[in-house]
Amino acid sequence: MSIRLALNSLARRSRQHASLPRLHTRSATSAYDIKYADKLHQKAKQSGVDLDELKVQARQEAHRGQKEEAETAFVRKVHPKTIPAADGVTPSTAEKTLPGPRTDSSPIKPLSSILNVAKLLATPHPPSQISALWTAYHASRSGGTGRGYICASLPLDAYNRMTNVAKRYPSFVLPVPRQHRPETSPLGNTSEPAHEFFYLQWDFYSTPSQPSATEPDPFQSVPSTPSCINLPPVSTVLFTPLQEYKLRGSFATPYLVLTFHTDLSYSHDLVLLRGEITPSAAVTDAKPGRDIADRYLLSQVDAQMLAVGLQEYYLWSKGKGAEERDSTAEELLRRFHERPNDFDWQELLKRSVVTP
Repeated sequence: MSIRLALNSLARRSRQHASLPRLHTRSATSAYDIKYADKLHQKAKQSGVDLDELKVQARQEAHRGQKEEAETAFVRKVHPKTIPAADGVTPSTAEKTLPGPRTDSSPIKPLSSILNVAKLLATPHPPSQISALWTAYHASRSGGTGRGYICASLPLDAYNRMTNVAKRYPSFVLPVPRQHRPETSPLGNTSEPAHEFFYLQWDFYSTPSQPSATEPDPFQSVPSTPSCINLPPVSTVLFTPLQEYKLRGSFATPYLVLTFHTDLSYSHDLVLLRGEITPSAAVTDAKPGRDIADRYLLSQVDAQMLAVGLQEYYLWSKGKGAEERDSTAEELLRRFHERPNDFDWQELLKRSVVTP
């Protein structure tokens, strides 16, 4: 009997302890309701709902806010760069906590990584000497064969004339003749040589930094504005087989990339052109005895022909504006963009010359 009484007493105490938090919560809720009763009734009246429904909406809104905060915290943890920094955190502080990519992110290899520009400017070098150094440097590539590169230099005025036309007509098609064995038809006629068309695209980038005769100090901030006149923008021209470009679009691999470096255009009135032929992925591991000509997607002669064709169609006569008619090449370039239905492909082929 005493055991049963003890168990009943223990059960009553457990129920009393279990009910304490609920009693405390109801007490706190009641105090909250009493304190803000007027405001709650006013809010309910403005919302057009009763007081109980307003409380339900408030709880749902609080729950939704907690859920959004949890999701935001998770995303910030996984992808820190996709969520703006919290209040009080400056952009510089955020960048220090998580290093991002380079702000310039330019695909152009700077001229200073090819030539020692500071050394060139430290002592007098006429444009002709710089052009000779530029040619000698590229001739020494690929084991002294120069294979895979072409180069040239041109005055600033010629570059400006080309880019003025390119900004209006940034793309074109150039044919490259293909000399093959003559195939005689049953009628005794020799087949004409074939052509491979290349689609060219101009792209323009930011102006390079002003070159200096002294090496840049990595601990000194670079001024936001140059000390003298702005240099012309750096530009590139991509040559891609037309068939491949039709199939892959912007994902197509260019066979030749021309880059116009304008770093010395103000100091020496000189723009340096560098052409890089894309290596063939199939022969990256080519054996030493293999012909070096097979290691690139384009022959040296074809690359030079494309560069000459670019000059023929984009280096318009001096003093000619974009609205003035001149040579057949300029008219073909205009028609390609302005009247594509009237573009004469046969006339384009006539201007190409078969190379031996």
